[in-house]
Parts: sequence; C-alpha cells; structure tokens
Amino acid sequence: MSAELIDGFGRKIDYVRLSVTDRCDFRCIYCMAEDMTFLPRQRILTLEEIERCAEIFIANGVRKIRLTGGEPLTRKGIVGLCERISAIPGLDELVMTTNGSQLTKYAQPLADAGVKRLNISLDSLCPDKFKTMTRVGDLQQVLAGIQAARQAGFKNLKINSVIIQGHNDDEILALTDYAISNQLDITFIEEMPLGHVGRERSLFSSDQVRDSIAERYALLDSTESSGGPARYMRLKDYPTTRIGFISPHSHNFCSTCNRVRITVEGKLLLCLGNEHSLDLLALLRRYPLSNEPVLASIHKALNNKPEKHHFSSDGDVQIVRFMNASGG
Repeated sequence: MSAELIDGFGRKIDYVRLSVTDRCDFRCIYCMAEDMTFLPRQRILTLEEIERCAEIFIANGVRKIRLTGGEPLTRKGIVGLCERISAIPGLDELVMTTNGSQLTKYAQPLADAGVKRLNISLDSLCPDKFKTMTRVGDLQQVLAGIQAARQAGFKNLKINSVIIQGHNDDEILALTDYAISNQLDITFIEEMPLGHVGRERSLFSSDQVRDSIAERYALLDSTESSGGPARYMRLKDYPTTRIGFISPHSHNFCSTCNRVRITVEGKLLLCLGNEHSLDLLALLRRYPLSNEPVLASIHKALNNKPEKHHFSSDGDVQIVRFMNASGG
C-alpha cells in the first residue's frame, strides 16, 4: 500500500490536526455554547490511541501534527504525549494551538518535550471584552502565558484572532500593534458557521481586516506558507511580524488542502465544512494489534474527501457540531 495519503483529487495529505480533548477552561462565543455537555471518558481516544494515530499517519507521509482541543493543556498527561509524538521518526514538526491560559505552567515543559511552535488564541486586549468573548477568561493570565512562551524560546509564536463584527472588529489595529511590539506573527480568522452558539453571526471578512491594517501599515504580498491554510503578508517597516489571513468564506483555500482532522472522539474529519468522517476509534479498538486494516480504511475514506466546503456568508449554521468538537 502507498506510503503517502492521497485524496480523490490528487491532494497529498501531510498535515493532521489531532484533538486531545473537547474540554476547555474557556467558553468562547464562536467555539461553543455557554452550557456545554462534554464527552464521557469511554467515548474519547486514550493517550495511547492518540499516539497510535500519530504513528500511523507519520508512517504514511504526514510531516506535521498539530495538537488541538478544546484546550489541549487541560488533558492530563499532555506533556508526556508531546514527548512521545515528537520522537516518532519522520515527523518534521509537532505544534499546538492553545488559549494560553496554562502556558505559565506548561510553556517550558512543552518546549522541552519537542513542541516546535505554538498558536495562541487572543481575540481582545480589553479585559472586559476578553471576558465577554471567552465568557470566563482572564486576559492577564493569557498575556502572561504569551510571555512565558517567549521566555521558553519558542520561535515564530503566532496569535490567532477571530474577528467578529460588533465584538472586536474595532481592535484589529490594537492586536496588530501588540504582535509587532512583541515580535509575534498574527493570523486573523473569519468565523466559521459551526454549532448553535446562541447568537446571530455576521461575517467580518479578511478583506475588511486587511483594509483596517492598511490604514496604518504598508502591507507587502508574500508567498510564505506555514503548511496550513493561512495566506501571509509582510509589514514593510516591521519584518519580524507576519500578518496571516484564514478566509474560509471569502478566499476559499480548498484547492491546496493538505489536512485532515481527528477529533478526540476518534472521528477522522475529511473536511471541516462537511460531515464526511471515518470512525477511527472503532477501528483502533477492533484491530488493537494491526494497523493495516486501519490504514486501508483511511485510504478508502480519503477518496471521499470533498473537493471544497461551501460556507455561506449569511451566518446560518451549516454544521451542527461545535468548533471544540471539531478539533480546534
């Protein structure tokens, strides 16, 4: 069987977003409902099963794994898991997306365990607005976590900011200024219509974000890539900061999609914007001693990976599962 994973449209899959938990210590308004019901332990992947998934995909051409959640740092045993996955031969890069709340404790252990890069969610620099958007979060705790990550020696630290009209669209320049002053990259993300989050959505596009930044800074086109969906630009006068845009609505990036997601429930999601999936958890437990039937099912499933998603811009929910259940 081929040692590469190729979908039905000839796209090579070399990047897996692997969720370690659906739980989180925040309740961000674009990610989940305020009153969430989380999965019972018996329905989620064990740490050993997560590691086995990583081994299977890395042995078949995956070179980048991103650990996600929920909030991955709430999963007991996460540092040891990172250490074991980062040591798997063939993996180029183990990275993580986090809300930053636990980084004062975990930044150095994660660096020591082989995590190469961190993406840290930061949607507001106003303490009251930050608490409103996260429902429970403490801004100072996250800012301290970002500094702890810098001190731990992480390179190319990146801030992720989901811009929501009427909530934080007036902070685009402030967030950009913060990234520049701390020599961070920043990616602005269009909100995705996943889950009934209890409020009306209204798209604030990447073009609108770019126009706001251009009021103050000269932007330069760039062909750089971090191996994911972000399109990057450079700031003419501040070369240490990259500005990224993830635009699932306005600039569809599906033609170059090189990713799949594995939820903590063990679902192999072939596309964030579709419900096509494979029950890996059942396969792992049905074949505990052999990866071949699991791999055969993965190859077969990839033939059904959609050509593209079809998010509308009217704010309607198109996928019932919440973002925390989708793998970050």
